[in-house]
Amino acid sequence: MSSPSSSTPPTSAAPHRPARVRRLPLAGVLRPNKPSDTWFKPACSVVVATAIPDLTLLALGRLDLVMYTMAGSFCALYTHHLPYAARARALAWVVAGMTASVAAALVTASLTGSAAVLVAVGAVLAALQKTLCDATRIGPPGHLIFTFISSATLFAPSTLGQVPAHLALTLAGGAVAWLVGMAPALLRPHGPERRATARALRAAAAYADAARAGGEGAAAERARSAAAGAVHAAWQALLATGSRTAARRALGCLVVRAEEALAAPDAADPGALRAWAAKLRGTGAVPRPADVRPGERDELLGVEAELAGPAVPLWRRLGPGSPLLPITLRTAVGCALAGYASLALGVGRPYWALVTAASLYQANLTLTWNRGVQRVVGNLVGVLAFAAIAPFAHLGHAELIVSCLALAFGAEALISRNYWMGSVCVTPMALLVTEFARFQRPGELILDRVVDTLVGAVLGVAAAILVTNRRATDHIERALAAAERATERAEAGLAAGSGPVEPARRRLTAALVELRAAADAAAGEWWQRALPEQRVVAAERAGHRTLAATVRRSRENGPATRVREGAADAWEGAPA
Repeated sequence: MSSPSSSTPPTSAAPHRPARVRRLPLAGVLRPNKPSDTWFKPACSVVVATAIPDLTLLALGRLDLVMYTMAGSFCALYTHHLPYAARARALAWVVAGMTASVAAALVTASLTGSAAVLVAVGAVLAALQKTLCDATRIGPPGHLIFTFISSATLFAPSTLGQVPAHLALTLAGGAVAWLVGMAPALLRPHGPERRATARALRAAAAYADAARAGGEGAAAERARSAAAGAVHAAWQALLATGSRTAARRALGCLVVRAEEALAAPDAADPGALRAWAAKLRGTGAVPRPADVRPGERDELLGVEAELAGPAVPLWRRLGPGSPLLPITLRTAVGCALAGYASLALGVGRPYWALVTAASLYQANLTLTWNRGVQRVVGNLVGVLAFAAIAPFAHLGHAELIVSCLALAFGAEALISRNYWMGSVCVTPMALLVTEFARFQRPGELILDRVVDTLVGAVLGVAAAILVTNRRATDHIERALAAAERATERAEAGLAAGSGPVEPARRRLTAALVELRAAADAAAGEWWQRALPEQRVVAAERAGHRTLAATVRRSRENGPATRVREGAADAWEGAPA
């Protein structure tokens, strides 16, 4: 049984059509969004992880070493979306990556004083950091912290003999960040999974409301894409580790209800979905739907991690056909142009221009342009904030530390609302960090920062325009093929008339999420050949119709038949 989308003729003539130039928007670029539901976690974590080494160095009278401990401390910003078992591994890799970046910068700075060489190395490091962070999907704040730290370290005086001690300080700060990141597990061991499940329930409820109000309109399509992404993320959170616990099984039951609401919104109860999401706050018992008996084997049993989205090896994400490579090239070219232009203008800190360029690069040109506008506005307002804060910060080293900690908290509190709002706090904090060794004249710092911001933003966007990304359409074609195959497999299972359909349903959900992400990324590129928009729409509609059919099959079979016996036995035999 073939899917409707598979019968659509391929757009073989698309490469011969003229490229289209898409308009770069201004409307809504600076509009605030709703804050992240977990903004306080990275905000509090980075404050604690930074305060401990900063106050220690203050007591020792060595605040000139803050840059190296701060490199490790800023690792506390990462992995807050991951379950704690997965977070322990991922955060350790973040600390290792930060230490490697600092080591490369320190050794380079020790071996050469040529600003041209330092800019080249900084651009290469920024490109590598961007590529690895995107390939591993480490999440916000992505490569930017790595690039900020390594670029600043490149232009700090250093000798080879100092490298081991400075790296030891980075590792010490990273160890503190790791402990701070893992500490909440003592109080709420399933916190990340509970939050991911609650997001899936709320998103499914929003889609059910939108589908009933607008049918197949644009609002319903957006809500469906958001719900599919939230459900997929919830499965990834639940299946990130193989441990089986009663709480994780109960959460899996709720994610299945969100998944069913995504596939059949007309039959969903948005009120019940939101009520379950509300009960997941805190540390109370996980609510269980009324139609699940306490001793019943639920849907999470036997489901392995690849059913929520097969893990793609890192080497395949970085291979010759990787969609990340054009972004990598944009980052390297843009950072190099910005750094060299800053040197030509005689600015004493070219790494600020380099970091500005590095901060811009997103999944496509339109998003990169948006980030450029946000960066410029945020930095210009931020230098005014620095002018107001500097008199207090210059009262003493303790005041300087307090100012930096407050700004770090403010940055994380605001950046999820809009990048420019977070930059208002990041900019003065970055300026104050340069003053731990010695206080400097605010006017000189402000002028350098403004010039480097404008240079980095203009040349960074220019590099994104010049380095075209024709692979975005190829990525859509691959995602289309994967979605069509997943739809056909799910329909084949339905046609067979027996057996579980949940594994195929989850694979199809993951494929549809990937297809939507690929389509959105390609839609924001300039000079892109014609996109197979009709095929994408047809594949998405066919896939979601198939999802609805799998839900009906599951309901007809009943909860007890939803789990493959062999898989259930494998789960039951897994170590706790």
